[in-house]
Amino acid sequence: MEGHAMGQSRWISAAMLCTAFVAAAAANDAKTKVIVLGVDHAAQLVAPADSPAHLAAFLARADPDAICIERSPDEFARNSYYEFTYEVQDVAVPFAREHGVALCPVDWQPSAEDARLGFDLDLSSIPEIRPSSGYQQFLSFPQPAQLKRTLFHADDPGNTQRIADWAATPAAKAEHDMPRRMYLYRTFLQARRLASAAKARPGSTVVLIVGEFHKRDIENVLSADAGIEIVQPSTVGKPTADELAAASRREFHAAIATFNLLGVQADTGNMDHAYVASALESLAEHGQTQETRLLETRFALLAGRMSAREAIEAYQRVADQAGAEAFTWTGVQDHTRLDSYFDPFGNLTVRQRALLEIARERARLGMPDQGKTMRQLGSELGARKAIQLAAYWDRHIAQPARN
Repeated sequence: MEGHAMGQSRWISAAMLCTAFVAAAAANDAKTKVIVLGVDHAAQLVAPADSPAHLAAFLARADPDAICIERSPDEFARNSYYEFTYEVQDVAVPFAREHGVALCPVDWQPSAEDARLGFDLDLSSIPEIRPSSGYQQFLSFPQPAQLKRTLFHADDPGNTQRIADWAATPAAKAEHDMPRRMYLYRTFLQARRLASAAKARPGSTVVLIVGEFHKRDIENVLSADAGIEIVQPSTVGKPTADELAAASRREFHAAIATFNLLGVQADTGNMDHAYVASALESLAEHGQTQETRLLETRFALLAGRMSAREAIEAYQRVADQAGAEAFTWTGVQDHTRLDSYFDPFGNLTVRQRALLEIARERARLGMPDQGKTMRQLGSELGARKAIQLAAYWDRHIAQPARN
């Protein structure tokens, strides 16, 4: 009897082991769902239907086992991101870390030496004074259509066809073809790294958040992979109002208001006023601060609901009460600089920014002594920031007096 029981036990163990092997094999054969969400970097800050809360709610709906992001593994390991990928470092990465979702960096970029050979410049080096146009200029969205962007804009092939046409067409002169060739190589490596992340998680869901320029080519590269099922983001469905409310964060509202009101976006005149007003209302609901009062003053001024003289008085009250209060969000990465990627004066405290706005309005009214305020700020900032302050003041603020 004892031998029979032992034999039966061994048989049961073997059967269980076989079942486990079969289950493992089935799991390895299961396709991984890959969702490539094409974005316009930082457009979440100007487009209500593509807001930060939309992205966060979409990620919650997709419920991925991994989120892949547009950054190379080396830079990601150093906690380094592109300046302008708001959707990555300010939405996707915090979401992943809060929910215990794996993060997979999939990008590639050339070495500084290769960039100089191909473009005669270091692509990652920011000049001391950012140019007024061209590469490394301040980011803004001047076209009204950009405010109408939706979360699933890139799902429509027609919206990205110009990119496919450009990628398939060599430059008229081969010596000018480096951008296209690098794009193709870069996108191919993005696809391969995405495929690696997918194969490490058979039967799961992996979301890639990437510039829409790359979406179609990545999907084409992966289309023949038997272990991957390409799923369009729009099939996940639009977030509901309740989902958007659950995904909302104070930091999102601060970023929306700051980008539209304090950056060069304000100079374009292209603003969804209801979107910014809603962000300010949400900030106020979390408690009035001097930051909120400064932003509200700037909004009222730009909307024509407050005169320059009234704004000067409001800014002065902020300056008198702000102390060392800092902005909730600035987009600044290099804190030895004065600027951010969208705002020439992004790295100021609330008090310092209030003084700058006073000087701005005094200059526009032709009032004297705004130079005194600028000298005061310059003395507080240190040599490098003071030089940038003077240069950006001359370019972005100094203007003839209003009529």
